[in-house]
Amino acid sequence: MDTTDQKLIALLKRDGRASVTTLAGELGVSRVTVQTRMDRMRRDGTIRRFTVEMGAGEADDLIHAIMMIEVKGAQTATVIKQLRRMPEIVDLHTTNGVWDLVAHIETASLPDFDRVLRQVREVQAVTGSETSLLLDRARG
Repeated sequence: MDTTDQKLIALLKRDGRASVTTLAGELGVSRVTVQTRMDRMRRDGTIRRFTVEMGAGEADDLIHAIMMIEVKGAQTATVIKQLRRMPEIVDLHTTNGVWDLVAHIETASLPDFDRVLRQVREVQAVTGSETSLLLDRARG
């Protein structure tokens, strides 16, 4: 990844709906260059998806949870690949300590939430997990 890719990603983080023409203008490159780079980054997994981030009041109806995940042996990279395919996992981090991964899960309903928990637990090499529902955002 070069500096143009990094700048492109920064622009997309700021406005994921920006047109290829707008992005090309801000980067000082052609539209073809931007499109080619975006296509490559989607293929190689650098860009996984384009998403919507809702304001605090708008996301209140979603089920939010943090799931700590234990992975068997040196299979973390394989597990990460499988978990990233689940759209309900909106953020995924490696960590140290008892747990190997921490996943932020968002679902529209409790049945969907239950389904996602089962899917994660069925992933080969996931040996344990602990999940906490997020009840309210501490504002202050």
